[in-house]
Amino acid sequence: MVPLGWVGGVVGLILATILSMYANALVAKLHEFGGRRHIRYRDLAGFIYGRQAYTLTWTLQYVNLIMINVGFVILAGNSLKAMYVLFQDDHAMKLPHFIGIAGLVCSLFAILIPNLSALRVWLAVSTFFSLVYFVIVFALALKDGLEAPPRNYSIPGTITSRIFTAVGALSNLFFAFNTGMLPEIQATVRPPVIGNMMKALYFQFTVGVLPLYAVTIVGYWAYGFKASAYLLNNVNGPVWLKAVANLSAFLQTIVALHIFASPMYEYLDTRCDIKGSALAIRNLWFRVAMRGGYLGITTFVSALLPFLGDFMSLTGAVSTIPLTFVLANHMYLVAKDYKLESFQKSWHWLNIWFFGCMAVAASGAALRLIAVDSSFYHFFADL
Repeated sequence: MVPLGWVGGVVGLILATILSMYANALVAKLHEFGGRRHIRYRDLAGFIYGRQAYTLTWTLQYVNLIMINVGFVILAGNSLKAMYVLFQDDHAMKLPHFIGIAGLVCSLFAILIPNLSALRVWLAVSTFFSLVYFVIVFALALKDGLEAPPRNYSIPGTITSRIFTAVGALSNLFFAFNTGMLPEIQATVRPPVIGNMMKALYFQFTVGVLPLYAVTIVGYWAYGFKASAYLLNNVNGPVWLKAVANLSAFLQTIVALHIFASPMYEYLDTRCDIKGSALAIRNLWFRVAMRGGYLGITTFVSALLPFLGDFMSLTGAVSTIPLTFVLANHMYLVAKDYKLESFQKSWHWLNIWFFGCMAVAASGAALRLIAVDSSFYHFFADL
C-alpha cells in the first residue's frame, strides 16, 4: 500500500486476488489431465511438455520455496526483536541475533517433526496463532487510526524510486496470494478431486483473504506512508497484548516455514534413501545434519540481507509469477488447444506475455531494492 497509495493499493489487492484465483483454477482443472492425477506441479509440467519442463519446474519450485523460507526466518526474527524491545530496549541484541535464534528454533522443530503427516495438531495451532495475530493487530491499528491526527498518504521517494518500488509492490501482491505448489497441497483431496479443489480455492480467495485485506487496509489507513512492513512496529497498546501478538507471529512462522520447507526435506530424504522409523538413530542424525545444515544456510542468508519486503518482491518475480501465471496459462493453452476458441487463446497468450514481462521488470526492481538497501544499511543490518 505504501508504494502504491490508496487507489493503486486497493485496486492492486483486488486484481491480484482475482488473477491469482483464475491462475490457480487453471492448474486445478488440469489436475486429472490425460486420465491421471498429477500430485506435483512438476509432474504435470513434465506430462504436458516433457522431461526438460519437469526439471525447469522443479528448479523454479525449489527456488521459490527456499526464498519463502528466507522470508519466514526474517519474519520470525523481526517478531522476536519486537517482543524483546517491549521489555528491554537497550540495543544490546540486534536483529541478526534474533534471526539466529529463530533459525535455531526452526531447526529443532524440523528435527522433531519428521514429515507433514506428523504436523496434524500443529496446523490447528498455526491457524489459531494466525487469528490471534490478525485480531490484535487489527484492533490496535484501528484504535490508533481513530485517535491519530490526519496522516500523510503520499507516496515517498523520487520518481525513479517510486517506479521501482511500485513494480516491487506489485510483485509482493502476487507473491502474497500464491505458493506455486497447489497440486502438492491438494494431493490428498477426496473425489471429486477437481470439484473439491475449486471449492477450496473459492473459499481461500473469498473468506480466506478477508483477514489479509483487513490488516493491510486498516494498517495503511492508521499510519499512512509510515506504515512498517512489520505492522506491530507501528501499533500502540498494552505491552502484554503486543507481546502476545509478537509471540503468535513467531510461533505461527515456525509451523509455516516447516510446511514450505517440507518439499526440500522430502527431496533430501528420498535422495539419501531414508526409510524406517523416524526415531531410528541414523534417521535422527540425518535430520540433524541435513535439515540443520539447510536451515543454517537459510538463516545465514536471512541475517546477511534481512530486507523482508525486498525478498518478497524478488521471490514473486523470480519464481511465483513464472510458476503461477506464465506456466499455468501456457500449460492450459497446450492441454486444451483444440477445445479453445481464438478469443480464449488470445486471452491466454496475453496473460503469458504480460506476466512474463512483469517477472522480468519485477526481478530488476527487486534486485535494485536489495542493492540500495544493502548500500544504505550494510550486511547483517539491524533494521
